[in-house]
Amino acid sequence: MASDDGVNGGAAPALKNPFNFQTQVISTSPVKSNIGQRRGHRYKHSSISAQHQVFQEPPPRPPPVLPASLPVPTFKEAWASMQKDQRARMYWCCCHAAVAVYVFFCAEGSLAMTALSHLVFFDVGSAAVCVAVDVLGNFEVWRRSSIRHPFGLQRAEVLAGFAMSVFLVFGGFDLLSHNIKHSLESVGGHVPHHPHDGGHSHGAGQRYIHPGTIDTASLAAVVSTLISAYGLRNHSRIRRVMRVPLPFLSKLLPGSGILANPFHFLTMCFSLLMLLLPLVSVPYFVWLDRVICAAIAGSMFVLGTRLAIAQGLMLLMSYSGHPDTSHPSNSLVNSIGGGKKTDSYIGGKNTAVSSVLREIESEPQVARVDEAQFWQVHYGLAMANLKVCLVRGLDDSSLSQLRTRLARIVQNRLGEGYGRGVNLRWEVTVQVSSDGS
Repeated sequence: MASDDGVNGGAAPALKNPFNFQTQVISTSPVKSNIGQRRGHRYKHSSISAQHQVFQEPPPRPPPVLPASLPVPTFKEAWASMQKDQRARMYWCCCHAAVAVYVFFCAEGSLAMTALSHLVFFDVGSAAVCVAVDVLGNFEVWRRSSIRHPFGLQRAEVLAGFAMSVFLVFGGFDLLSHNIKHSLESVGGHVPHHPHDGGHSHGAGQRYIHPGTIDTASLAAVVSTLISAYGLRNHSRIRRVMRVPLPFLSKLLPGSGILANPFHFLTMCFSLLMLLLPLVSVPYFVWLDRVICAAIAGSMFVLGTRLAIAQGLMLLMSYSGHPDTSHPSNSLVNSIGGGKKTDSYIGGKNTAVSSVLREIESEPQVARVDEAQFWQVHYGLAMANLKVCLVRGLDDSSLSQLRTRLARIVQNRLGEGYGRGVNLRWEVTVQVSSDGS
């Protein structure tokens, strides 16, 4: 028993604890905010950072050249920005509209006078568009490019001109249909069941002007057309797109005056005709009234169709071009260099573009022209993209001079050069490649 007590009373070995329990104190300080973020300036330039730079910093981005959008002026802002001459033009548009309404109500059943009122209404619309363009030109959004409007708001003028051309086409159809209807109703002494349609007062033979007297409606149309032509120049912009469809007009009526403008020429011609007929004691016969109406309607249809095609191509970002008078040949080179056909050759009538490409290919540094695309954005801007193949051995200075020379060729040929009164500016982009590369 004593021995057992001696054994038990000795120092027993401590048992090993399999768990390492230690008291932990939870910190109440906030968590570091830079966990997971990039290290500081010293780490960036250390040797450790240089060994692990998998993701490099992006290069510094320059500020955007084009703004996202520009403010479009309201009616109040546009009214406040109008200058004195712009207000005078706007007031004249109101007077011109009153003249058009007066000519329309003075028709009294005359088809010729009704057709003349359609022409005056077209002049009023064109003058209003010109005034709106001049007023919007006071603001930066009209000319400056932005991401929302890459070419500014100048293409809105093309859209308005396209709407006016549609008015000409439908007005010509309306006059022709009423003229044919009245002609068929008068065959065989047939009495028309509907003397007037829709308040147009298209009945023939009801208007009578005494011989030797002055027709005030025709005189008002002549005076208003002269004021619009020399005071507003309301057709100066849309007349430029008519140089393609009507090349014969510049030969018959040279110069840049009122007679060279097909719209003013049409209104002046028929207004003077209807003004002079009573003065020379020529009465208004029914057949003469219908012949004048048919001539006006046909002219409106032809001019409207040509203008709609030219401006429609402009809205579709195409280029109709103009005939080239420096080359007598009217044939086109359909293939360029490697047999590629450009967009401008579709249709086979653009001899001006073909002459430009022939002149470009005649350059000693140019081996061939692979691609060429031309389109017109609005009345004052056109673009040309050229992809040319050059001979080897050109340095940077020669290449820069060649780009300038090609841009000058396009501007002088298609922009009609300096001193011709055409403000069509060409932006030329040239993509070059070496022969054999």
